[in-house]
Amino acid sequence: LSIRRQRQMCIRDRFIIIGGTVKVGLIELLSQKMIDLTRPTGGDMFLLSMVMVWFSAIASAIVDNIPFVATMNPLLISMSGKVFGATDVATLQNPVMLPVWWALALGACLGGNGTAIGASANVIVVGISEKAGHKISFARFLKYGTPVMLLTVLLSMVYIWIRYYVLHI
Repeated sequence: LSIRRQRQMCIRDRFIIIGGTVKVGLIELLSQKMIDLTRPTGGDMFLLSMVMVWFSAIASAIVDNIPFVATMNPLLISMSGKVFGATDVATLQNPVMLPVWWALALGACLGGNGTAIGASANVIVVGISEKAGHKISFARFLKYGTPVMLLTVLLSMVYIWIRYYVLHI
């Protein structure tokens, strides 16, 4: 199979798995566990944001970041409903939720850099490199990708903290 076809099948299969996790209630369970762990209030989402950025980064290093974010959207909607008592658009766009959304976006994006399977671009580059006769092993990708991921996620965490909890902008 071509790299493109393999990639399409991989993405399709991941979306099927995501649909299954929503259907069996795993997303709802994860939502409740994150709320139990972080105890967010309507006015303070700091701990939830910090947990979200690392959870997203680690998960996106294991699962491609695009399907991961698609999975996390229902989770954030569910958490928003549990914290604010409603899941309408206004609740999702509540400024208090902004650091959580940014934590998801930054964690998922930068976490994908940690492994060869974490992002679509990584899979494509590894495939092209192999076709050109320069095999990049999973371990070699980890050797370089993981430190980059850890540093950039740490910087993202600091950014979220400064922007939303120190400067309040």
